[in-house]
Amino acid sequence: MNGAHDLGGMHGLGPINPEPEREEPLFHAEWEKRALGLTLTAGWLGQWNIDISRHARERQHPVTYLSNSYYENWLAGLETLLVERGIVSPEELAQGKALDPTPDTLKDKCAPAEDVAGILGSGGPCDFATDDPQKFKIGDKVRVIQFNPTGHTRAPRYVRGHIATVSDYHGSFILPDENSKGNKIGQHLYNVSFDGNTLWGPDNDSTIHVDLWQSYLEKA
Repeated sequence: MNGAHDLGGMHGLGPINPEPEREEPLFHAEWEKRALGLTLTAGWLGQWNIDISRHARERQHPVTYLSNSYYENWLAGLETLLVERGIVSPEELAQGKALDPTPDTLKDKCAPAEDVAGILGSGGPCDFATDDPQKFKIGDKVRVIQFNPTGHTRAPRYVRGHIATVSDYHGSFILPDENSKGNKIGQHLYNVSFDGNTLWGPDNDSTIHVDLWQSYLEKA
């Protein structure tokens, strides 16, 4: 969707000032660790997937999204999903405690503490087969289609409508646009490169690489 989360190429929001790599902490406050842990733990309940989770954050009002810190947005998305799925009531959220017992069907899905490190270390593979033919090969000129989706997508606004070159082919992976609706569909995934001057103007001589799914692209 076009929302406050998709900031690429937007002006007036100030510079990005990353902390020096050797000094930047993983977390800036103790509560951020808990926010990450809560989000990952709730994901094991099996009520949503990563793209549904991302879309929940994106659905915030733009002013709220931009006012929040990174992990505040994580918490806001998690709260939305917990209420929408009926796992937590608005009253429980407001009071910060359970008012009704947790169903055993949800309790049984919680990972044992001793398994958590292994689960996080193994990650979550998203490769997914498709019978659709591969339309593009390395070296092809492609154009990102111009579209304005109302749901989740991984096609940034700043590359839509622009011409790029296919620089790599990754295989077939779950299409996030459909995964955010609960539909598992495999689609070919490419890395494409853009000349910076086509995106940012004649004074930019950088090369920008973006991973894009096949349905985002057409022959240039």
